[in-house]
Amino acid sequence: MQLFYNPEINSSITEFVFNKEESRHIVRVLRKKEGDLLYITNGKGFLFKVQIINANDKKCLAQITSFEEKDKNWNYHLHIAIAPTKMNDRFEWFLEKATEIGIDEITPIICDNSERKVIKSERMLKVLVSAVKQSLKYQVPKFNQPIKFSDFIKKDLKGIKLIAHCENSEKSTLKNLIKNKQNITVLIGPEGDFSFKEIDIALQHQYIPLSLGKSRLRTETAGIVVCNTVSIINESL
Repeated sequence: MQLFYNPEINSSITEFVFNKEESRHIVRVLRKKEGDLLYITNGKGFLFKVQIINANDKKCLAQITSFEEKDKNWNYHLHIAIAPTKMNDRFEWFLEKATEIGIDEITPIICDNSERKVIKSERMLKVLVSAVKQSLKYQVPKFNQPIKFSDFIKKDLKGIKLIAHCENSEKSTLKNLIKNKQNITVLIGPEGDFSFKEIDIALQHQYIPLSLGKSRLRTETAGIVVCNTVSIINESL
């Protein structure tokens, strides 16, 4: 199944017009014609089945034949607050793979040791949408605007709050911390790690130090390890 995405489609309409770019792709590349079926998600958990009624390569028109609400493949809420990497493609790689595995919310955090402090949110959303379509998911992860670490840490967040840092201290593992149907927030720092001050502030705000193994991981790798480990643990709960 090839999945299309449009945040505007909803259950109250009967017909849907694809934009010029998608219309061209549908008619010229996929060679779809009148009567063919297509599938669209609005990224909010709904899957729509539509039938082409006018295969115009500039304005493809389709009729909605049915729709259904699709549950997530996981029963937890995972929010990763992560420092953007110096190389933009590494951060995009994290977004892509995290979406494929399963994540609910992502917040770029600007830390004391951050080398990148500017994020093109529109570009990042495109990466998320592309990963949703590729992995046949129906929920686009929430991508928040970048925020300073000092401001994010003050947020009143539900569930368990964790900070993955590289300093030698007593830490717990996800295996020992994760419970079923849980809200999970994980802080992941920049290439230079969180500063001592940031770690101390996080601990004061009830964040639990988290170990991701014995290896020193890149920022984007740590994010993927969290996503995958949380997914595997919840499958066994």
